[in-house]
Amino acid sequence: MFTFFARRIVQDVIEFEKFKPYTAKSIQDTEYWHKLTPELQEAINVVSRVMPFRTNQYVLSTLIDWNNVPNDPMFRLTFPHRDMLLEEEYESLHALIAAGDQVAIKRRVELIWRRMNPHPAGQLTHNAALLDGKPLAGVQHKYPETVLFFPGAGQTCHAYCTFCFRWAQFIGEEELKFNASEAEELVAYLRQYPEVTDVLITGGDPLIMNTRSLAGYIEPLLQLPQIKSIRIGTKSVAYWPQRFVTDKDADALLALFRQVVASGKNLAIMGHYSHPVELRPAIAKEAVRRITGTGATLRMQSPVIRHINEDPYAWRELWVEGVRLGAIPYYMFVERDTGPSHYFELPLAQAFQIFRTAYTGVSGLARTVRGPSMSTFYGKVVINGIEVVAGEKVFVLTFLQARNPDWVLRPFYARFDPQATWLDDLVPAFGQQHFFFEHDAEPAPRKTIALTLAV
Repeated sequence: MFTFFARRIVQDVIEFEKFKPYTAKSIQDTEYWHKLTPELQEAINVVSRVMPFRTNQYVLSTLIDWNNVPNDPMFRLTFPHRDMLLEEEYESLHALIAAGDQVAIKRRVELIWRRMNPHPAGQLTHNAALLDGKPLAGVQHKYPETVLFFPGAGQTCHAYCTFCFRWAQFIGEEELKFNASEAEELVAYLRQYPEVTDVLITGGDPLIMNTRSLAGYIEPLLQLPQIKSIRIGTKSVAYWPQRFVTDKDADALLALFRQVVASGKNLAIMGHYSHPVELRPAIAKEAVRRITGTGATLRMQSPVIRHINEDPYAWRELWVEGVRLGAIPYYMFVERDTGPSHYFELPLAQAFQIFRTAYTGVSGLARTVRGPSMSTFYGKVVINGIEVVAGEKVFVLTFLQARNPDWVLRPFYARFDPQATWLDDLVPAFGQQHFFFEHDAEPAPRKTIALTLAV
């Protein structure tokens, strides 16, 4: 049932109770389209041919400061921008759109997708799960104890982040999607791998589904004693907190959360918060209270991204407010090498300084956060520091998680490079030819895409 506070704020959000998404076409029928300059409108029309665009009324009316467009962080986070494409790509695609050549447009878009590395870190080539020797759709198994599950009904979101590393899920190319139609094969797979203790239900956003559909995926997992934790990756806490407060099945969703907790399993809601503005509305705060009131934990994570959250004091506010409300700061990621990464990426040295400045200004309760962390082909690599060792300036690195468990927490060193933005840009320090893990692993896959392109 609603808390008193939730009842009190319902009248403030009643106009948003029914979720309504907007696409690059339908946004043009709103008042917000006319707040944009012709240049911004053109960029949306062109770039949305390549990168998916979807937003909703709550994001438009509550999170974006229209007096600060185009520099507002939430606008940058949700609206396509010209510089997300390379200049030559933008100009050529713009010309093809003006000419109306649909075949040439499709060919050009597919070539841009190829460059953008749609499935980084070996997701297609090395994370695939096999059941009875056959690939299992919608399941990834990268680390021994954790399986990722992509329910087919959850492969969209309440709004799309422009930096999203899973952008390939949303562009309409079926061969690029991870999705599963049912939980039966997942359960069969888990029974073959008793070392799996954690299932991460991800997408897209699983909480785009109604509660009955979500329960159809979760309840079978409650019958498996080996599963200790169920995680749900979601941006709904920021983009549609009504999902937990005023949606017609919000109470049913929270009841499902309580059911998971009552079964003896840990339920972790992996909330993607990119900026403190996402926690400022009253309904966003109430969503946190309602989630944690079920016995589930809410963990906060996001990449550090140019144009959006490179201010360490924004991170500090986010973590402090999250802790006050009962959420747990979990990860600051490094923007992955996919999509328009050239637009969003930051040098690793800058990412570390942002993390360090934010971290040193919070209490121990917020120092649960880890970062900056790169989710690489080999595993999650965190930058522990920048130091001078034996006369050489180096990055001090370690694995928080790895394909080979023996690599975890084993420190290694890379030559300091102020321009490096990803692990692939780094070279070993002290004259070494290889990092230790490169001897023990298959080579990282090339940045290719499984598309048959028109020529």
